[in-house]
Amino acid sequence: MTPLIGAGLAIVLLCLLLVLSIPMVVAIMAVVLFSNYFSGAWMLTLPQTMMSGIGRFVLIALPLFVLAGGLMNAGGISGRLFEFARALVGSLRGGLAHVNVVTSMFFGGMIGSSTADLAGTGSIVIPEMRKNGYPADFSAALTASSAGIGPMIPPSSPMILYSAMTGVSLGSLFLAGLIPGLLLGLTMMMIIAWLARRRGWEPYAIFSLHEVARAGKRSILSFGMPLIIVGGLVVGVFTPSEAGAFAVVYSMVLAMVVYRVLSLKGLYRVLSNAVQLSGELLIIVGLSFALGSALTNARVPEFLIEFIDLATVVDSMYLRLVVLLILAILAGMILDPLIPVLMPIILPTLIFYEVDLVHFGVLMVLAVVIGQVTPPMAIALIIAGKIANVDQIRVMQANMPFFLGIIVFLLVAIAVPGLATWLPDMLRN
Repeated sequence: MTPLIGAGLAIVLLCLLLVLSIPMVVAIMAVVLFSNYFSGAWMLTLPQTMMSGIGRFVLIALPLFVLAGGLMNAGGISGRLFEFARALVGSLRGGLAHVNVVTSMFFGGMIGSSTADLAGTGSIVIPEMRKNGYPADFSAALTASSAGIGPMIPPSSPMILYSAMTGVSLGSLFLAGLIPGLLLGLTMMMIIAWLARRRGWEPYAIFSLHEVARAGKRSILSFGMPLIIVGGLVVGVFTPSEAGAFAVVYSMVLAMVVYRVLSLKGLYRVLSNAVQLSGELLIIVGLSFALGSALTNARVPEFLIEFIDLATVVDSMYLRLVVLLILAILAGMILDPLIPVLMPIILPTLIFYEVDLVHFGVLMVLAVVIGQVTPPMAIALIIAGKIANVDQIRVMQANMPFFLGIIVFLLVAIAVPGLATWLPDMLRN
């Protein structure tokens, strides 16, 4: 059997194991062993390859940001951010739906993870939307889609993983995601405005500058962490690991000293969850480097380049990116997390075509967002459906306007690289 056929069988095996609900770590480990065997790679080099992936300096920041996000989530900031969002946009037609999106934009910018955003805001926003007459399936669908804004706005866990996989500056990635993240939120709010006019949804609150000031005062300290982190990385005050350490200290002081809502028992729970999640992610990162090395030895990147040349027909960077992102979205339908598994495989292709890795990083995070709301996995829709106690199929149907909106936004982001690259280029120059 040739190495390329073995690599193809390895990819089929990975899909089969994930469809059978085998845990991600076990599935990737089985495929790594399989692909290394057929690629001719020495098994003695497998641990070395894994350690070279895990040992990247930027990955020190990953468990720190995961812990900081858990502390902010447990610190009760979601309720404060909900009140501030209600004061800002609750007076619009369909106001509570707009509040949902703005809350996710605020909350995701501090947590950096769509699933944590969904769990943190969903328990507040979904019951409130149902109480105010919004359909349960729509409430769940909107919350799942708006949670996808979180990974776009810094600090972002997927961007930390992407930086580790590609060597791209984390500060540049954080800046690159800022404008697309805000525009994605505005896109969802435009869809809500259209639906609100058709369905006769009323405003949720009366606009008051006094209420905006009051709610802003209660939540202003929550905005300090992302602002200081991004500013520190851009100016060069922080390295990524130092920024993560600062985020942990800041969020711990906020939750335990200022807001006084996190007990020692709660802190232990947050630490345990952070250790478990970080451990899983780092194991997947190490295994993904080993998988990428084996597939590279099997000439999979060369095959991918040939496939893209055949699929695009004409010499167009836009079409090449579209084909790559279609493959990423298809992979994201069954892979979670997507970036550490896929990037070692497609990075040689990106380098061959001289793709701007900062621009592609934003596109890749958008592909992650789309994958989380696309069957068969659709992890975001599953979580939101459980919170709303509604069938997943109904949530998928209700999510269709937002799903199409995100797809259109992705195509615009591919065609207009400046949405991602303008801010980091301007500050670098």
